[in-house]
Amino acid sequence: MSKLTFDQAFERLIGHEGNFTNDKNDRGNWTTGIIGKGQLKGTKYGISAMTYPQLDIKNLTLDQAKQIYKRDWWDALSANKLDTAIVFQVWDFAINAGMSTAKRKLQSAVGVADDGIIGPITLQVINSTDLNDVLMKFNAERLNYYTKLSTWPTYGKGWVNRVAGQLQYAAVDN
Repeated sequence: MSKLTFDQAFERLIGHEGNFTNDKNDRGNWTTGIIGKGQLKGTKYGISAMTYPQLDIKNLTLDQAKQIYKRDWWDALSANKLDTAIVFQVWDFAINAGMSTAKRKLQSAVGVADDGIIGPITLQVINSTDLNDVLMKFNAERLNYYTKLSTWPTYGKGWVNRVAGQLQYAAVDN
């Protein structure tokens, strides 16, 4: 398959990230990231008040969200250095659980020090490891991460469905 473009990745992502939500029990909807502290501003298109506390979340446009995802997530991940089949997996997890978490879980999946830096050592190991092994181990790391969260009983089904969708994309991209 050809290299996954940002526009293609964004179209996939937006299928998981919906319109405005303001669930008071989701820490991402609070400007401090702590339930009951700060302002309850919500999440829209996956852009959360916790990550962007100064942003007018409720009035965020899809185009503004796309610009944020490109600048702060796609480019920050150095997506052009990762295989197409891997990049969307890591990018989606970064958006859902944080950039550092996604990078560290990718590193754990390939057995390198999980320092959160996708540098030459990590890239060399990823590129020399069977792609299916990387994909399966990474998604196993992702599921293990989710099951350890205190919010698993509330949001676990949605996270599992999200990973299932990612595995379907991995099969297409591989």
